[in-house]
Amino acid sequence: QVQLVESGGGLVQPGGSLRLSCAASGTIFSINTMDWHRQAPGKQRELVASINKNGRTYYADSVKGRFTISRDNAKNTVYLQMNSLEPEDTAVYYCKVNPVLGSGYWGQGTQVTVSS
Repeated sequence: QVQLVESGGGLVQPGGSLRLSCAASGTIFSINTMDWHRQAPGKQRELVASINKNGRTYYADSVKGRFTISRDNAKNTVYLQMNSLEPEDTAVYYCKVNPVLGSGYWGQGTQVTVSS
């Protein structure tokens, strides 16, 4: 049984920063990519950032230059540093862990609200 525990969401003013964490526990033989996705009200879930086991990263255009994804392989943990937050970043943020073999695992989601 694999569990993902997310933390770090909350309410922040425009221009502020938040750091999300997602720790995976349980039996995962080999993790390939670790992702952050988000879903705003009335919108489809979208991929925000991804990092593979070698540290190669991908960012959605909307967050490039503002968000940074990183991971600690020893702790099976992925982070998302979010700076210069905008009201448009308001969403539920989900982490996803993708094993080399088999289906991926989703976290429960953490709310991020950017508002003055």
